[in-house]
Amino acid sequence: MKPIAIHNLFPDVDPSSIPFLSILDQFYAGVVIADAAGKILYYNDAQGCIDNLDPNKVIGRMVTDLYRVDDDDTPIINCMESGKPLKNHACYYRTWLGKIVNSIHNVYPLYSHEKLLGAICFVSDYSITRQTLETISQPYASREIKTFKIPTTPAKSSDKGNGTRFSFKDIIGESPELVKAVESARMASDSPSSIMLHGETGTGKELMAQSIHNTSARKDKSFIAINCAAIPEHLLEGILFGTAKGAFTGALDKQGLFERADGGTLFLDEINSMSIGLQSKLLRVIQERKVRRVGSLKETDMDIRIISSVNEDPHQAAERGALRYDLLYRLGVLIIRIPPLRERIWDLEKLVRHFLHKHSTRLGKKINAISADVMELFHNHHWIGNVRELEHVIEGAVNLVSDGEAIKIRHLPDHINKTTASLPNASRTPSRLTEKGTAFSADPFNVIFPTDHQAPATTVSPQGKSLAKIQAENESRTIREMLKFFQGNVSKAARKLDVSPQLLNYKMKKHNIHRKDFLL
Repeated sequence: MKPIAIHNLFPDVDPSSIPFLSILDQFYAGVVIADAAGKILYYNDAQGCIDNLDPNKVIGRMVTDLYRVDDDDTPIINCMESGKPLKNHACYYRTWLGKIVNSIHNVYPLYSHEKLLGAICFVSDYSITRQTLETISQPYASREIKTFKIPTTPAKSSDKGNGTRFSFKDIIGESPELVKAVESARMASDSPSSIMLHGETGTGKELMAQSIHNTSARKDKSFIAINCAAIPEHLLEGILFGTAKGAFTGALDKQGLFERADGGTLFLDEINSMSIGLQSKLLRVIQERKVRRVGSLKETDMDIRIISSVNEDPHQAAERGALRYDLLYRLGVLIIRIPPLRERIWDLEKLVRHFLHKHSTRLGKKINAISADVMELFHNHHWIGNVRELEHVIEGAVNLVSDGEAIKIRHLPDHINKTTASLPNASRTPSRLTEKGTAFSADPFNVIFPTDHQAPATTVSPQGKSLAKIQAENESRTIREMLKFFQGNVSKAARKLDVSPQLLNYKMKKHNIHRKDFLL
């Protein structure tokens, strides 16, 4: 370690008097400090373990010499160029000695009297997670039945007595985008500030909201949730704010959700479906921190935390007039995006295993196997309904499978397998369909995958190879050529092939293709 290099940042300060250096030396997370020119001034032992580099040989080098990532920039450089913190940034890079690192970076610019001095970067290593993902994402090219190890006792989410059943441990998945969302939610849990979750329908917004509540100081108080899209507008106001006797015909004195949630958390789901007029009344309640029942003049103080959600980008919702800007600023102090399932495709097998266990246990069946063809379809499906859709598909299949039988394509609903089922077995002509605009994406590399309805090995070309074998070779060759052309940049290769990076990564696993082999 050479802390003396920090003297370049603070020339008027004795390096031995900078107390935080000794603290940083003890961090389990990696820490890198660079000056405004990008020269590394500090690099702790933990970062040396992550990168497999000697800290003493790193200090004094340029950041751009040390790290190599897809966009030819590093998080540290990006942070200094923007002048803003870069938080929970998923980064996949290669060090100068060739080690591939998958990590999460939090970078903060360092200023003195408005002058940029440099940046400090905190790095969390996700190499163990990556190894796990690689293990569970092995290719299904052999068309074998995939057998899962199902626990002998059901894993149930227990009622916690505060209106919730879930906490962060119930969130399944290790993909970088999901990890980023969960880390942000954990950090925000103890804050009194309002949180807005945004994600497509079925991504698990209420699960995330309950997890935040159960990690906060309000966990012993009530968690009250309401789906604003499910309640008619003329009823929603009374449900939220309560009613006074005589306010309208048949009205009784009744608490609203704001009063019921006092001391706890109120979750307003799909708030962008609420009318603009009611949004104005909601804004006043939030600003004044007082609620008045419909038909009453009495105001009641409230002490609640509000978590809201929208099923689209909140700023786009505001632009199209579905969400008031001032309400967005009030409720969206912290905005957390929950990724759709198609962006976390590596989590599929864990989710399938979980739902298979859950529903086979609930229905009293012993089912722990699933066809590789089914997993192939799952990886290609667009999942418009996200995790909720996946659970319903698994639940439906479990109902149709006998004890000891594997889930096969015939057990799936039509909207999952109709594209494959509609094609002739041996004589079908491959067509290049992309994920865009379709509920199910057929194979984008013109490859015919066998299903449990057919035996592709009997279809033999004049050269003696099966049709499936020939097309698998073509797929592998196409992927390799694209990765070579784009020097290992998966995102660019996927864009050229008109598929998602997640699907391309899956195909690479299937054909034992490694991105690092194409990095220059």
